Amino acid sequence: MLDRRPPAPAQGRRLTRWCGGLLLAMASALPIAGHAVQVVDDRGTRIELTTPPQRIVSLLPSLTETVCALGACDRLVAVDDFSNWPQAVQALPRVGGLEDARIEAIVAQRPDLVLLAGSARAIGRLERLGLKVVALEPRTLADMQRVVGQLDALLGTGRGPALWREIEAALGDASRALPAAQRGQRVYVEVGSGPYAASASSFLGELLARIGAVNVVPGALGPFPRLNPEFVVRADPQVIMLADRVSELASRPGWPAISALRTGRVCRFTPQQSDVIVRPGPRLAEGAALMAECLRGRGRDVP
Repeated sequence: MLDRRPPAPAQGRRLTRWCGGLLLAMASALPIAGHAVQVVDDRGTRIELTTPPQRIVSLLPSLTETVCALGACDRLVAVDDFSNWPQAVQALPRVGGLEDARIEAIVAQRPDLVLLAGSARAIGRLERLGLKVVALEPRTLADMQRVVGQLDALLGTGRGPALWREIEAALGDASRALPAAQRGQRVYVEVGSGPYAASASSFLGELLARIGAVNVVPGALGPFPRLNPEFVVRADPQVIMLADRVSELASRPGWPAISALRTGRVCRFTPQQSDVIVRPGPRLAEGAALMAECLRGRGRDVP
């Protein structure tokens, strides 16, 4: 929560940045008249809704989780195949994902809004069928704050500012969890085979920076670049963090020489933990806490 006392200069600057970010988020979702709202999504497309949506299909887990965190879980009528939190969404119909959305199943739900990523292949077909589509795909913490504001405006819940304050407060707690002596560790985070990594410019890289770690993958490569495995060997991370589905590492050429493998400092997260970590949604602070646990030496396994 925000400090009730008059802010010190540094606190004042942080408050100003926070307010500025929230204003930008709200500016992309402007009221038109009454309950109507106008949204500019991540494609730059302007979508107008005359009333807050009551039948929502979400095709991205992070958006599903954010809708629920804003108190509108009961408006979801279907979700993608991977949305599994909170518990309430597990009983909803499944309608595919980014690459294989089942158009007929989506239309059958009579949605007044479909939420998905800008990279989803179904966007054109859904719009040609007359459905309202909003594409939002947060990749950074600033994106996440913006998306909270946009969804809050779309849904008309008024809970967006409080939700973001809660997320920021929890992130602050997670950032203080790592002792000073364990800060500065060089970390490599692999999010998919390829290998695909989370760079310093991704929300995962920003979370690492918040808790005091150093990402060995520079942000200039893009948020989630595909790397030459030799890059990781040269970077020689002290700690490696992996999703449970990532293949064994010791069989990769040159990787047994990496410091993290030589010392057994590899954290392989469970499927449930991986979901928390890789989704830029309301559980961001839980993901940061899991990474801090890894850096403290807990949850390791040697691949």
